[in-house]
Amino acid sequence: MTTPLTRKAIPSPNYSSRGGASVRLIVLHTAEGARTIEDLGAFFGRTSSGVSSHTGIDDKQGIIGEYVKRPNKAWTAANANPVAVQTELCAFAAWSAAEWSKHGAMLDNCARWIAEESAQFGIPITKLTPSQAQGSGRGVCQHVDLGTWGGGHHDCGTSFPIDDVISKAKGYASGQGGGDDEMGYPDWYWQWSNWYLTTNRDPATRPKSAPKEIPKWAWEANDKQLQLLNRYGMTSAERDWITWYLGGRQGARPNVPQTIPDRWWDDEKYVLQST
Repeated sequence: MTTPLTRKAIPSPNYSSRGGASVRLIVLHTAEGARTIEDLGAFFGRTSSGVSSHTGIDDKQGIIGEYVKRPNKAWTAANANPVAVQTELCAFAAWSAAEWSKHGAMLDNCARWIAEESAQFGIPITKLTPSQAQGSGRGVCQHVDLGTWGGGHHDCGTSFPIDDVISKAKGYASGQGGGDDEMGYPDWYWQWSNWYLTTNRDPATRPKSAPKEIPKWAWEANDKQLQLLNRYGMTSAERDWITWYLGGRQGARPNVPQTIPDRWWDDEKYVLQST
């Protein structure tokens, strides 16, 4: 089961009643300035700013900022505010696909947030078209999809990987995790772990999807892997192969037999079940 996001409370005075409206939209924005949830919270914390959002998301794995509680209306998308629960990514709409790929933790947090809001409000994790978002559709959209009705903004930008984020969100909502791995860790973790545990850790080959600051849980997961892989009777070659295989077979295949011994497959299943 996916661990819930930690919501760091940074209350904003800029909110009001939904006036009895039901929430039907999960809306994604880019902050266009603040690069941390704390900086964003400081901006929303000023009455003079006149704006807010329910949450904010930066590169801190598993932690988001919470500025306005769900039952209340945040002020960030004009006419859409009464029917929307909204988050601000500490990013820019002008980012390229390559730049977005460097912010794996941010995108993973976003997917987890979508899954949590979907469960809270009973909103399907479906990408809406602009006409659906501005009509009566229920699902996920970006600020740009709200058109002039939602303030006429263009975020999250044409390179934002909305399809990937929604796919991950569906994985989290189903209890299968945000990636293809059944162990519940995000994809970036396995890419980074494989790089860290099985290579010479050349900075030039460090996975771009991994956050700059690796969270504590990832180091603990590495330690657990090593404890399992170093148990009695496992050779270094077998350890290298299992780490490479469970890490999504990223990078060069270890120098091991082409035909994997049956015992290794048994050990791989043991490690998978124990992690």
